[in-house]
Amino acid sequence: MNPDNVIYRAAVWIIPLIIAIVFHEVAHGWMARFLGDPTAFEKRRLSFNPVRHVDPIGTLVLPLGLAIAGAPVFGWAKPVPVDARRLDNPRWGMVAVALAGPGMNFALATIAAIALGMLSAATGDTAPPTGVMGFVFANLVNFLLVNVFLALFNLLPLPPFDGGHVVQGILPRRLAHEYAKLARFGFLLVILLIVVVPMAFPSANIVERVVLPPAQMVIGWFLALAQTIAGTGA
Repeated sequence: MNPDNVIYRAAVWIIPLIIAIVFHEVAHGWMARFLGDPTAFEKRRLSFNPVRHVDPIGTLVLPLGLAIAGAPVFGWAKPVPVDARRLDNPRWGMVAVALAGPGMNFALATIAAIALGMLSAATGDTAPPTGVMGFVFANLVNFLLVNVFLALFNLLPLPPFDGGHVVQGILPRRLAHEYAKLARFGFLLVILLIVVVPMAFPSANIVERVVLPPAQMVIGWFLALAQTIAGTGA
């Protein structure tokens, strides 16, 4: 397996991304059902079949293009349907549902770190493995990175991110209602924040200035866990 091959580069990013976003969306649905809203279950979205969650642009076209271009890979899936009116406590229930997605991503990042540590311990070599094991290693590393970035990006306190739903649950009801209106501009807001603003004002790059610093810190914690398990930590 040639790491410089376009298919290889795409695979080691898109496979982790699809798994991460599918689990992220299913976690929203699980939490909603636990709190009284079975909408996702009724619409057969509590499934790990990627086909039921794929957004053609956000899950396939955009990540593939970014992977081929060697740019940071991100994406999204079709949101799992949640009916706040069916939740036992709609206001705080939506906060819990929103936090379930990033929470799942942090859990998956922990699993990736443990697997990386175990793989390194099994190979007994501090250098990255090659061949099939190298492909597995690259997927695990990217799985960790993707989950951390997906969790933190979704915690941005703006609609349509999960952090926006948390803000709505915290704000007084009147302000929360007004704040929720921003969701109709969700897709445009995402494009504005991650594409237009960085192009027009490079120093205002929200990913680099807002998401990247905490992501680097959190990734460092997970890599330290991996090193401890591998027996190479300080």
